[in-house]
Amino acid sequence: MEGRLLHTPEGVRDIYEGECRRKLDLQEKMHRVFADYGYSDIQTPTFEYFDIFSREVGTTPSRDLFKFFDREGNTLVLRPDFTPSVVRSAAKYFGDAPLPVRLCYSGNAFINESAVYQGRLKETTQMGAELFGDQSLQADAEMIALTADALKASGLEKFQVEIGQVDFFKGLLEEAGFDQEEGERLRTLISQKSFFGIEEMLRAKSIDHSLKQVFLQLTEAFGGIEKILEARNWTKNERSQAAVSRLIDLYELLKEYQCQEFVSFDLGMLSKYKYYTGIIFRAYAYGMGQPLATGGRYDNLMGYFGKDSPAIGFVVSVDHLLAGLSRQGSPTPQAPKRQLLLFEKKAEKDAARYGSEERKAHRPVILLQRDPGRELDFYRQAAEKEESLSVIYMNENGRIEDRW
Repeated sequence: MEGRLLHTPEGVRDIYEGECRRKLDLQEKMHRVFADYGYSDIQTPTFEYFDIFSREVGTTPSRDLFKFFDREGNTLVLRPDFTPSVVRSAAKYFGDAPLPVRLCYSGNAFINESAVYQGRLKETTQMGAELFGDQSLQADAEMIALTADALKASGLEKFQVEIGQVDFFKGLLEEAGFDQEEGERLRTLISQKSFFGIEEMLRAKSIDHSLKQVFLQLTEAFGGIEKILEARNWTKNERSQAAVSRLIDLYELLKEYQCQEFVSFDLGMLSKYKYYTGIIFRAYAYGMGQPLATGGRYDNLMGYFGKDSPAIGFVVSVDHLLAGLSRQGSPTPQAPKRQLLLFEKKAEKDAARYGSEERKAHRPVILLQRDPGRELDFYRQAAEKEESLSVIYMNENGRIEDRW
């Protein structure tokens, strides 16, 4: 039992020393970018009522939630992602705001991943931003530019933000006459890039051959702006055409943000989250299969909380970003320079005074009373193993006698 107490449960872990410094450093850098774009901080509860993340909202499946009960018998869950919580808060506190509202957050989210996915964390750190009350193309561009700038600020050099448009797919479904169940099945097959699965499903439907070809092309409808320009000729339905036109206009605006080099497009990108209504996007680092960031437009979600407002946002998985930085060989931030004041028992008041004065000057200092049974060499050798630590020895008369 004693040995077991030293271990964490499956899916969670300790973060310390250099990795912890790197994590805090990149969070600080990204938060500075959020502030530069005018986003204000918000903190939401770690757990909420189950209905906040219910099936109607369309986030994490119920079986993957950490659920428990309060004393009144209400079902509560640890938040699996931030967006519904921030939307609830925005509806409550900013629902009648005359101007668009910009909020950003940082904290941990919890998903009870199946044992099938070995190695995946059940507790992850997320940072993100949400923009409410603005349905313009400018808001779309701002969110993608903010994502790119935040990743660059973290130190990441090689990454790509892939952009999709859920209305393009929805327009095709309407044109083909698919019901909700068929549409969901087709969405899954396209997300899996299952060409033969799509082909088999379409074979049973009496739809135009050219439309079938469009669905099949979605498995490889990714690339630069040229792919989007080509997609203008794939279909004539108004919803899909409007989606393509918005992507073309978006790209032109992203040029002004000077982030087009980090952007590509994927019309086959279809999120499992049902609340997305327009553009969606994911950021990937080279050599990593999991996205570092995900986001998109969700103009109908606030309506679930009693307020109507367009919205768009994104979230960064800090843990995945840390892995991406490690892969590209980013240096770990240096530990801050610290002093260790080793003092004799009779000099404890002098040591306390010295420590107080140093800290007022923002010079970190650690106080340690010398054990009479240990020679100074013991402390000297121990200090050599500590990164960025210098030792000062204060004798029993309160005088600095040695430094190393």
